[in-house]
Amino acid sequence: MIPQQWAALQQLTAGITAEQLLWIKGYLAGFGDARRSPSEAPATQVNAVPPEIAILYGSQTGNAEKLAHELQTRLSSSGVSARLEAMSSYKTARLKRDRFLLLIVSTHGEGDPPDNARPFHEFLHSRKAPGLEGVHFSVLALGDTSYEFFCKTGRDFDTRLAELGASRLHERVDCDVDYEESAERWIEGVVMSLRQRCATVLASAVPAPLETVSAWSKRNPFPASLVENLRLTGRGSSKDVRHIELSLEGSGLRFEPGDSLGVVVSNWPERVADLLSRLGLDASAPLTGPSGRESSLENALLNDYEITTITRPFLERYAEISAAGELRDLLKEENRTALRDFVHGREILDVVQRYPVPGISAAQFVGILRRLPPRLYSIASSYHASPDEVHLTVAVVRYESYGLPRQGVASTFLADRVPEGGTVPVYVDSNPNFRLPADPEAALIMIGPGTGVAPFRAFLAEREAAGAKGKNWLFFGDRNFHSDFLYQVEWLDYRQKGLLNRIDVAFSRDSDRKVYVQHRMLDRSRELYRWIEEGAHVYVCGDAQRMAPDVHQALIQIVEKEGGHRRERAEEYVNELLAARRYQRDVY
Repeated sequence: MIPQQWAALQQLTAGITAEQLLWIKGYLAGFGDARRSPSEAPATQVNAVPPEIAILYGSQTGNAEKLAHELQTRLSSSGVSARLEAMSSYKTARLKRDRFLLLIVSTHGEGDPPDNARPFHEFLHSRKAPGLEGVHFSVLALGDTSYEFFCKTGRDFDTRLAELGASRLHERVDCDVDYEESAERWIEGVVMSLRQRCATVLASAVPAPLETVSAWSKRNPFPASLVENLRLTGRGSSKDVRHIELSLEGSGLRFEPGDSLGVVVSNWPERVADLLSRLGLDASAPLTGPSGRESSLENALLNDYEITTITRPFLERYAEISAAGELRDLLKEENRTALRDFVHGREILDVVQRYPVPGISAAQFVGILRRLPPRLYSIASSYHASPDEVHLTVAVVRYESYGLPRQGVASTFLADRVPEGGTVPVYVDSNPNFRLPADPEAALIMIGPGTGVAPFRAFLAEREAAGAKGKNWLFFGDRNFHSDFLYQVEWLDYRQKGLLNRIDVAFSRDSDRKVYVQHRMLDRSRELYRWIEEGAHVYVCGDAQRMAPDVHQALIQIVEKEGGHRRERAEEYVNELLAARRYQRDVY
C-alpha cells in the first residue's frame, strides 16, 4: 500500500464504530473476491449486490421493536445489511422488490394488531395485496397464552404471506410473555438461513448477544425500596387504588414518560399452600427451577411459576396427564365459547380440584406450568421531576368466585405483602410507541380513565419540569366523583397554574345515565376537532377491551361530524394520525 492510500484509509476509518468496521471488513472481503481471476474464484460464487431485506415490526409496548433492532444488529454483525421499519411507515409498493421480509409483531386485546401494524395488516388482507412469488419471509409472533387469541396477528401474517405465494425462509415462532429464549432461537434460525440462502457478502463474525447487557434488567432486577403506599380511593369506594412510590437511588435507572416499570413478583403464599395441599405434594421436595438452580417445590411455586392464570397450553398438557374427557372436549375448536366461560373466574387450583391426578410428582406438575412473568405498570412520574423515585398507580384486585377468594398477583404483592422499607425487584421497560411529541409547543389531548391516567401524570410532570408551553387537555373517568377522582388535588393544582388548560371528567355511577370518557369527547367534539386540526397529539391509556375501542369510534365520529367527512374518509383521517404518531395508545 502506498503512503497516499494509507493516509486515505486512516482518514476514512477515523471515528467509526466497531460494528461499522465489521461491515467494511465484509465488504472488502467480497470486493477482493470480485477482483479474483476466474481460476482463483471460490467454488460457490457470491453476488456482490445484496438482496433487499426488510425487517418490519408491529409493536404496541415496544418489545417487538426492540427485538427488531436486535435482529438488525445480529445480521449486521454477520455482514448482512437490512432495513428496519415500522409496519406503519412501510411502503407497500416495495413488496415486489423486497426479496426477504422478516416480521416481528405482537398481538393485543382480542387478537388485534398493534396500532402501527394495522394499516399493513389490512392491506395484506385486502384485494390490493399483490402476489409474492419469489419473496421469502419469516414471522416472530409475540403474545400471551392467557389470552384466547394467542399470537393471532403473527399467525395472520404468516398465513397470509404464504397464501400470496411467498415462501417461508424460517418457520414462525410464537412467543409467550417470557419471550427471550424463543426469540433468540428464531433470530439464530433466521440469521443462519440468510447466511445459507442469500447471495450476498458475509463476513465471519461473532454474533451479537440478543440483549444489550445493562446493570438492571428482567433477569437482574434492581431491589427498589418501597417509600410510600398510599390509598388514593376514598371512603365508600368500590375500588382500592394505591399510589406506590419506590426509591431508585443508586440504581442508575432512567426512564421516559410513557415507559413502564417491570415488577418481578412472587405468588400469594396462601395459594401456594392450597395447591400443595390439593396435590398432596411435599413443600420441601427438591426441584430444579426454570433457571437451572436448585430449589424447594414451595420456593419454586412462590417465585418461578405462574400458578393462577389458566392458559390453553396448560390445559392441553393437564388434559393429557389427567385423561379427563370433559377437559379434552372443552379444548375442541367448536367449544371455544364453552372454554372461555369455563376459564373465566377460575385459576389453576380449580382445575386441579376438579380433575385430580393421583400420584402426580412435583417435576411433572411444574413441567406443565409456564414461568411467572413480571407485571408491567405505566410509570406515573417524571424522571426529571423525581430522578431518584418511580411512582405507580395500582388497582388492587380482590374478588371471590366459585367459593374461593382471589387476588391479583402483582397488585396485592405491592399493596399488602411488601412492607414500608421492603424491597421490590424492578426494571424499566421502554415503550418507544408512547412518547411525548418532540415539539414542546405541541398540544396534548390525554384520555385516561381509572389507572389509565398514570402516564399522563408523568406527561404533565415532565412538561412542567421542561417548561413546555404546549396546551394540555385531560379526559378522566371513573365510578364516583367523591371517592374515585384519582389525583384530584394535583390536577386542580395544574389547572390553577395554567399547565392543564382543560380537564373533562366522567363519573359513571353518579347518575342514572352511565357517562364515560367517550361521551365527554363527543360533548366537546367541536373544540376537540379544532385542537387536532391545529396539530394536537392524542393519547389513550387503559382498558383495551371496551374503553379503547369506544374512544376510537368516538374519535372517528368527531372527525366525521366536525370535519364534514364521510365515514370512510373519517376512518382514513384517524389512521393517518396513527401513522404520523399523533395518535398513540397504551392499552391492555
